[in-house]
Amino acid sequence: MNTNQKPISEFIEKYFLHFNAAALVDAAKGYEAQLNKGSKMLVSLAGAMSTAEIGRIFAEMIRQDKVHIISCTGANLEEDIMNLVAHSHYKRVPNYRDLTPQDEWALLEKGLNRVTDTCIPEEEAFRRIQQHIVKIWKDTQENGDRFLPHEYMYKLLLSGVLEQYYEIDIKNSWMYAAAEKNLPMVVPGWEDSTMGNIFASYVLKGELQASVVKSGIEYMTFLADWYTENSENGIGFFQIGGGIAGDFPICVVPMLYQDMERTDTPFWSYFCQISDSTTSYGSYSGAVPNEKITWGKLDINTPKFIIESDATIVAPLIFAYLLEM
Repeated sequence: MNTNQKPISEFIEKYFLHFNAAALVDAAKGYEAQLNKGSKMLVSLAGAMSTAEIGRIFAEMIRQDKVHIISCTGANLEEDIMNLVAHSHYKRVPNYRDLTPQDEWALLEKGLNRVTDTCIPEEEAFRRIQQHIVKIWKDTQENGDRFLPHEYMYKLLLSGVLEQYYEIDIKNSWMYAAAEKNLPMVVPGWEDSTMGNIFASYVLKGELQASVVKSGIEYMTFLADWYTENSENGIGFFQIGGGIAGDFPICVVPMLYQDMERTDTPFWSYFCQISDSTTSYGSYSGAVPNEKITWGKLDINTPKFIIESDATIVAPLIFAYLLEM
């Protein structure tokens, strides 16, 4: 094959001509234009994208500096690492729509927690990580330090203690790629993740102080400083799914502009959302991009894209286009 060929990119440009397919191409080209003019890009991850193994391509996006900051749920933060250390123990359930309550209970009794068609093995995934992360939390407390949730995960990965468990190629872990670069990250609502619940249990038992893990407010103040320092050429916003992973970071602009009265704060310079959520009363995930103008998040002229489709299909295609695959 000619090494100059880009089969995926060429396929997309040739056949993705209308409707959501055309929106995908437009959004990918808009993302590319942002990078070409020196803008930075925030990518937000909602849903179960890590369990969907988005790391197989997202890690390369990170390595090639096509992502500059990430906002993700606590679940996505930890589930990439869970897949890294317990991949062979995951169970796929292709007939998940046919499961009865009794079938679901049987999965629970086997320690299999289901996410659509994929079951995460509790013992191999959660517990392998738990014993090591708890040690880092306790050591941090003894040293009088405190860190953000993702910083603990970076420490865990870079320490090498999990290498004995690796079951996939490390290049397919987006969290490891991010840790190597010490990529900026915000993880709003980390408390509702499995590791957040485990941390809370140690607080309840009196073994850890809640303050050992920095709070969501500290994530917002960090993001405010990062946005201010990096927005000279614009910062784009690429949103996968909706929810808190998307709404939390996008609000930094109106917060700086309105609450801090920094009226020279630039709006986000690009916005794309991949979601299959429909527009409905009060739905953030289904809100069209123009609604964000009224909240002071996007400008009238901000390039705006919405792709109403499955993110597990769309995101890898856009990333492949950007990586010129």
